[in-house]
Amino acid sequence: MAKKRESITKRVGNRIAELRQSRNWSQADLAYRLQVEPEAIDRLECGKSTPSLQTLESLAAALQVHISDLVSERAATPDQQAMQISEWLAELEPADHALVTGVIQQLCERMRARSGHH
Repeated sequence: MAKKRESITKRVGNRIAELRQSRNWSQADLAYRLQVEPEAIDRLECGKSTPSLQTLESLAAALQVHISDLVSERAATPDQQAMQISEWLAELEPADHALVTGVIQQLCERMRARSGHH
């Protein structure tokens, strides 16, 4: 059982680091958002500390994900990915929103053309 718990702790830590880095945040940036010391983030990400449910809730809010995104072993489904993208877009100004969606549309069209799909 201890081995399984260690695995989950490490997986959650890796996921926290991945999400933090995808936002170009330092450990200090995330720590500031959670009002904790940067060392606490380091301990979580290294799997040296198991987050409480309250800490998971705070992390999920700060990283703008669901708690399940922090602890789940499975990859996000296309619907979950679409919801995440929608949440990101909702935070943008209209002009930025249009720019991002235009770039995504162009990329998809280019990739479809390259692979022969219409």
